[in-house]
Amino acid sequence: MSEVKNLLILPRLRVQNANAISSPMTWGFPAMSAFVGLMHALERKLYAAGINVSLGNVGVICHDFDAQATEGGYIRGFHLTRNPVDKTGGTAAIVEEGRIHLDITLIFTIDSAASESEHEYIAEKIGEIVSGMRVAGGSVIPNRSVPSHKQRPQWVALDDNEEKRQKQFAKLKRRWLPGFALTLRDDYLTEHHQTLQQQNPEASLLDAWLDLSRLNHYCVLENEGQSNEKPVWQVQRPYRGWLVPIPVGYGAISDLFPPGEVANARDAQTQFRFVESVYSIGEWVSPHRMKQPEDLLWYVDNDEEAGLYRLNNDYHLRASAQ
Repeated sequence: MSEVKNLLILPRLRVQNANAISSPMTWGFPAMSAFVGLMHALERKLYAAGINVSLGNVGVICHDFDAQATEGGYIRGFHLTRNPVDKTGGTAAIVEEGRIHLDITLIFTIDSAASESEHEYIAEKIGEIVSGMRVAGGSVIPNRSVPSHKQRPQWVALDDNEEKRQKQFAKLKRRWLPGFALTLRDDYLTEHHQTLQQQNPEASLLDAWLDLSRLNHYCVLENEGQSNEKPVWQVQRPYRGWLVPIPVGYGAISDLFPPGEVANARDAQTQFRFVESVYSIGEWVSPHRMKQPEDLLWYVDNDEEAGLYRLNNDYHLRASAQ
């Protein structure tokens, strides 16, 4: 990803009832594809309003969350609503939906031919439009827990001078605390897969993904062979940090079909292809640990010839080099 020049920041948005089911195999924070979809929808709305800007990458910092699920025990259940009766008067089926309330900051890269004097107006206009949009399926509502002046949209033009640029970013990072940004750790998944294969040559990437997605408890004997010998349970973690399984896009499982050939497709003017979710490992990182704005930004990184439609993030490139 090339060096970022301008950032559009929407601080401390309160999102109610966002989609907590991020993929067929994961739940919790919404998938990053939902925020990329928001970015594309926002760009179209801005164009319709006569504001020609280009939004290229998106980052999300989560300050607070409230999953709408039962607490306690090993099994959780979503808080579900009872649908109205159907047309026969019988009980309608429950469609399981996972919801989560979020307090987030959105960061977009933005490019425009507009003059510097117009930046504040564009930022305010973007804030107005987003307040009426769905964010990961959730509704944007007033955030009563944060003063209004801390919720104002902001256009930040990053300086070309590296020292001044770092000072700008340091100031932004302080405003984003407390909070955590979701980053990509493809490197952990690849490295752990190689480690498992040393123990079991038949270990797959799925085995590595599942192993990193859970906490593995194992028992050791303390004071083994002595009279005060006792078992102690410990947690095995191959890497430090707050690691989570995440979907990162889609992989093709069919050829491309001409427009209109597949019945009931959403768009009859676009080629169609069946896909399935692609997964990786993510890490929640506090903004104060990041060295540059590119660390928290996600971007589209498709390989159409390979049938891969996915998102990428470059934080792991710097983190793995440390």
